[in-house]
Amino acid sequence: MTAAHAQFPQKMVVAQDGTGNYTTVQQALDAVPLNNRSPIEIFIRKGVYKEKLYLDSTKNFVTMIGESANETVITYDDHTGKIAPDGSIINTITSQTFYIKADDFTATNLVFENNAGMTAGQAVAVRVQGDKVFFTDCSLRGFQDVLFTSGENSRQYYKHCYIEGTTDFIFGAATVLFDSCLIRSKKNSHVTAASTPKEHAYGYVFRKCRLVADTGVNKVSLGRPWRPYANVVYLECMIGDHILAQGWDNWKNPENEKTARYAEYKNTGPGAGISGRVSWARQLTDAEAAKYTIDNILNGWNPLKQKIIH
Repeated sequence: MTAAHAQFPQKMVVAQDGTGNYTTVQQALDAVPLNNRSPIEIFIRKGVYKEKLYLDSTKNFVTMIGESANETVITYDDHTGKIAPDGSIINTITSQTFYIKADDFTATNLVFENNAGMTAGQAVAVRVQGDKVFFTDCSLRGFQDVLFTSGENSRQYYKHCYIEGTTDFIFGAATVLFDSCLIRSKKNSHVTAASTPKEHAYGYVFRKCRLVADTGVNKVSLGRPWRPYANVVYLECMIGDHILAQGWDNWKNPENEKTARYAEYKNTGPGAGISGRVSWARQLTDAEAAKYTIDNILNGWNPLKQKIIH
């Protein structure tokens, strides 16, 4: 361990009133050493933090914990077409409120939000590029393209989280387990737009989640393929009546029906009926469903076996 690592405190406190080590979250992230190898906890006191956050690729082993799951809010309002401070035009991949490039990141009891608005177009709340990223008891709020799981080789786990949005609000190439999450659709559109690489056995897995919608929303698909081999599975989820009988969408390209890997297993609720489902989606057998364990989905990484630092 280097001297810098040895001297660095393992716990930091962010408080807007000046009672912590830092008054902004980004100051704390900036203080994490490059090439970090030691667990670091950033405790964030209640408040609304209007910040565009960035966690660099070698600032690994960071845990961010909010003082209150509903009252510790990180928010920003960038969206496609907006002019950035440097004069560039913001697009989907630069619109995020929080960009996580580091590995071994954990977030607990926090709200991550992009509040650009319903008509702003693509406006990402969280973009995750790093590997082994764990969100628990967090809320991800926004409209179009809220959660960008962008890393092709990234493994991500969301447990007891709330995720809301409008169009393709969960999208990207990563392998992701959504466990016991509440998924809310805010307009008639699509829940997922996966771009799973062909060689990856798992893409998005929703396990024991609840899919609900705002009042008046009644024509939503479980997903459409951003890339041809999109892989999305819903296991033992409660699916509301806002989900269309056909369940899935081919993104106006019948060729996607030959390659997209869409499946369901023992879902319940008014939107879970299988009689009207598209012919190119399938129901898993008991034997197939049994393979959907945390260790299999996330290729040997199981954050529930790791101690979260407090």
